[in-house]
Amino acid sequence: PPAPSTRNDIRDCSTDPPYLPPTATNTTAGLAVLRDIMRTHGVHAYIVPSTDAHMSEYISERDARLGWLTGFTGSAGTAVVTQDKAALWTDSRYWTQAERELDCNWELQRTTSIESIGMWILKAVPEEGNVSLDPFLFSVDTWNSYRRALHGSGRTLLPLETNLVDQAWGDQRPLPSSSEIYSLPEEFTGSSWQEKVAGIRQRMEQHVRRPTAVLLSGLEETAQQEHKVGSTQQVTPTSMPAAPRSLPSLFVEQSRLSAAARESLRSGCPGPLCVELQEYGQVSAHLRRYAQDNVTVWLGTEYTTYGLYGIIPQEKLLEENYSPVMMAKAVKNAHEQEMLRAAHVRDAVAVIQYMLWLQKTVPQGQVDEFSGARHIDALRWVQEHSRGPSFQSISASG
Repeated sequence: PPAPSTRNDIRDCSTDPPYLPPTATNTTAGLAVLRDIMRTHGVHAYIVPSTDAHMSEYISERDARLGWLTGFTGSAGTAVVTQDKAALWTDSRYWTQAERELDCNWELQRTTSIESIGMWILKAVPEEGNVSLDPFLFSVDTWNSYRRALHGSGRTLLPLETNLVDQAWGDQRPLPSSSEIYSLPEEFTGSSWQEKVAGIRQRMEQHVRRPTAVLLSGLEETAQQEHKVGSTQQVTPTSMPAAPRSLPSLFVEQSRLSAAARESLRSGCPGPLCVELQEYGQVSAHLRRYAQDNVTVWLGTEYTTYGLYGIIPQEKLLEENYSPVMMAKAVKNAHEQEMLRAAHVRDAVAVIQYMLWLQKTVPQGQVDEFSGARHIDALRWVQEHSRGPSFQSISASG
């Protein structure tokens, strides 16, 4: 029988020297710098997620720490680095991509379970070793999962507010995004942001524990509540504690707010619906001061980072899986439902145009997966109200 065909688009670490496709990234220098920094901090294993400080799947270039460290550019993954090993965990969507982008410094683990990551760490890290991560990049729920995976093993899960990948990245790390944050008109939402804030405050007053503030750190939570939107893949990090009788506070890179967005937020001034704009980097200090008073902070553990969560004393926390905003977001009003249907009609027009285009062009041999994905994006862009795709088109054939 003929010999199996060899693929030259994925790495082969079994040969001497190893074969790396041109799409692979050389990570030797970056890993060496990171390991030096780990030794300085007494860290035996360092966990790096693919998310940003708001649990976003699609992130800005500045937050793409996993991509810089590993060369892997998929939207979901976790890396762990020790002094002599490095591994990447990702799901089946990205196994082939990872084999194309990783060099032979990395083991590919074909799973995403924290139990699997924990087992690997237990084998790679000696007892009494420190396992560290940036607590502002992991949700409370994810932190607790790692804590359970390492419980009783003798290893210490150690939060480090200094991000070690950022230190290793240094001056090469991209600048923060400068894309504009715009205001979503009421014609698309069916209610004003003031009405939504009032609704959440009503739920706060009806709650048996009478929380004095709600902390929102998921971008979609803040966007839902304040009707402020950034560009799809470079959104602005925001957080907002909103108390029943005090001013809502919005922590944001204020230079990115459009004039209309700023005016929308300040339209209730003076008054209880006047939004207090604060710089994004001040949220931790503000929360620390707030938590010194007689307060109760309501938050959702799915999106709140362990870093923010750890600032608030346990007795002052009201924690649930999802914040009241996420629960309210799950129920669309009649106008939102109408807008969803209208958006799907417009999208259907683009898809039907695309199918017709494929029927004409595929037999001529003039289209491949990449040009097809670009074409459907273009068809969607010309539809009324389009702001671009929610994520890159996934295009495949054969």
